[in-house]
Amino acid sequence: MIDQMLQTVPQVLIDGLTLGAVYAIVALGYTMVYGILELINFAHGDIFMTGAFVGTAVIMGTMSISAGALPAWVLLPAALITASLIAGATGVAIERVAYRPLRHSPRLIAFITAIGVSFLLQDIVRFITELTRGNYIVTTPTLYDAQLSLPVSAVFSVFNDAHFKTMTLLLLVCAVIVMIALDFFVNRTKWGTAMRAVAQDRETASLMAINVNKVIALTFFIGSALGGFGGVLFAQQYGTIDPYIGFILGLKAFTAAVLGGIGNMRGAMFGGILLGVIEMFSAANLGILTAGAFGAEYKDVFAFSLLIIVLIFKPEGFFGRPIKEKV
Repeated sequence: MIDQMLQTVPQVLIDGLTLGAVYAIVALGYTMVYGILELINFAHGDIFMTGAFVGTAVIMGTMSISAGALPAWVLLPAALITASLIAGATGVAIERVAYRPLRHSPRLIAFITAIGVSFLLQDIVRFITELTRGNYIVTTPTLYDAQLSLPVSAVFSVFNDAHFKTMTLLLLVCAVIVMIALDFFVNRTKWGTAMRAVAQDRETASLMAINVNKVIALTFFIGSALGGFGGVLFAQQYGTIDPYIGFILGLKAFTAAVLGGIGNMRGAMFGGILLGVIEMFSAANLGILTAGAFGAEYKDVFAFSLLIIVLIFKPEGFFGRPIKEKV
């Protein structure tokens, strides 16, 4: 049994890091908004889904117009930029219309509103996609689908070789660049300092001449743009999208944010990678560990069971800090 599990380790790590990078990008949007507003924006997963559809539409539309003449290194950045901008603008619009009027209301009202916005985005995207294509399930043209292999067995005979697409490598590189850039922005720039100030104390920040509304709008824009960016990478990596991919992936990204410590950006990155690796490990090895009683379809149960365990023993997450109530 151990030998069988060891053989799959290289492939599990690559698949887990790839999926975890997507979770981490989406989890960053959750944790940024929560850090400032203490709002769980459950519409964020559907903003991710919107970005996937926008990026796919850009790629397919451009390919049909140019008859496939444009190279992939032009199409992919165009799709990423367009999807990020539209997703960011969507996030700002949602904050302005749905969340800002409820800013001083009980959190439950804002939470229910976020769920309503989530369903609204799903139905809008489904309606537009069925109207234009006749089917809401879309198969995306993969721009980088050349197969690569990592010859691990030549060095360590206990492992099998790992196989992945060129897009897998691009996704990991893009995710690392985005995470480093965001960390630099938040911790080294003027706007990042303003965001951290608003997250710490909104009222005091407003007294220090910080425009709180602009900072919140910027936070929604960046978080939503990251969601759209991740949506395009997801569509290119996995090839099929529908209006409901944001729901379960959003839940898992939220789980990743909680694992790392909701409100902590580096924790969200760590939580996303950890969740992706654990999910792929369980998908590959649950059947072996349970003698066939459970298969790969139970990987979600495994992932959410981990969340329950963490919440029981360390409710603030791996990188979070316990909240001290002043009396």
